[in-house]
Amino acid sequence: MLVLTRKINEALLIEEGTIRVVVLSVQGDQVKLGIDAPREVSIMREEIVEAQSQNREAAQSISPDDLSSLTEPGKMRPSRRPTPKSR
Repeated sequence: MLVLTRKINEALLIEEGTIRVVVLSVQGDQVKLGIDAPREVSIMREEIVEAQSQNREAAQSISPDDLSSLTEPGKMRPSRRPTPKSR
């Protein structure tokens, strides 16, 4: 792991400057970063990627028999859709 020290408004460049990460603010133990990158570059928080991976693993562990019980008539409850919030 590369460890760098940066001050507010200082940046680091990744991939020959294609991706730019700027320190916007520091408040206590929180650091606010700004990231400039091309649209095709996926940027996600680590905890979201881990949650997606766990959900994928859980979905793959379900057997077809478990799924068939969900599609039997009378066993499914209609889902409640959230009502849109007015602005």
